[in-house]
Amino acid sequence: MYRLLSLILVLATATHAVAVVAADAATANAASADAATASAATADVLDVPAARSPLAPRTLLNGLARAGDRVIAVGQRGHVLYSDDAGANWQQAEVPVSSDLVAVSFPSPSMGWAVGHDGVILHTNNAGATWSRQLDGHRAGSMLLAAYPENASAKDERAAALHDQSKRFAEQGAENPFLDVWFANERDGYVVGAFGLILHTTDAGATWQPALHEVDNPGGLHLYAIRNAGSDLYIVGEQGLALRLDRDAGRFEKLQLPYQGTLFGVIGDGRSVVVFGLRGTVLRSVDRGASWQAITTGLQVGMTGGTVGVDGRFVIVSQAGHVLASDDAGATFALQPVQQPQPAAAVVVANGGALVVAGPRGVRALPAAH
Repeated sequence: MYRLLSLILVLATATHAVAVVAADAATANAASADAATASAATADVLDVPAARSPLAPRTLLNGLARAGDRVIAVGQRGHVLYSDDAGANWQQAEVPVSSDLVAVSFPSPSMGWAVGHDGVILHTNNAGATWSRQLDGHRAGSMLLAAYPENASAKDERAAALHDQSKRFAEQGAENPFLDVWFANERDGYVVGAFGLILHTTDAGATWQPALHEVDNPGGLHLYAIRNAGSDLYIVGEQGLALRLDRDAGRFEKLQLPYQGTLFGVIGDGRSVVVFGLRGTVLRSVDRGASWQAITTGLQVGMTGGTVGVDGRFVIVSQAGHVLASDDAGATFALQPVQQPQPAAAVVVANGGALVVAGPRGVRALPAAH
């Protein structure tokens, strides 16, 4: 049950209409995947490679990233797709798991990471053509218990709470998903996820270190997105949670926002940082999160994905398929014309300026935002 719930949350598709769209997309793919599904019915999805399907570009895809001029898309059943022509045509990558994938990050054209359900972390060193597994939820639970042992001081309430939290993760096995991934370079990166999950690596994922103790999130709220805005690194999540990394203290410190609803994404550059979430909410800060301004969108739907193009343009998409673009670092957003809009979960600006949008109905290329 939590697998379905968390996926719906990631897409901000709390409405029945979008849930139906996702179900329709899954049904369309099922016809071509019946054989693979039957053989995998009694197997762990972590041990079953993603099945190849000509319908993969038309099924649920949750995350997008640029790998140089290449565009990478990730989604359900371990599907990873890549396009070298700005989203016009797609090829399917070799993936060792059939877990649902949620997010992807490429700090360089060749090196990338993808994360998703079952606590899976995947890595590629050839621009997304083939992937290997670095971690999964079974191993993550043991790793968390080792990092936060039971013999922590009884007087240290935070240490005891971290042990209890780690024990629950370990007992749940591979149940909890990672929901986003971000790498500063080819060695240093973070993954974040459900119930406050956060891991850090400084060796390209050869080892991952739990970082729950470095985050001001004692309630274990879901962490939906992690992104940089200029030299600062931010995390956003449920109940209006927004955090910024204090590099001197080595901690993600909580920011005060005039909004207590769920936030699904964060984008920005050296000029500003923008967070977005439910009910058309977009907030902007020009002082590294010390103060925030509500930005008018004219929408009442979930804002589900965002990106900053190489030209500095901010782009945000909604669960209903709206595309908003800003030429002034998020101070104002203009609604872009979209023919036959489709529910969106992620967006990226491809080479040449075209927008590539992913969601429950697959991936499509749109003209550049104006």
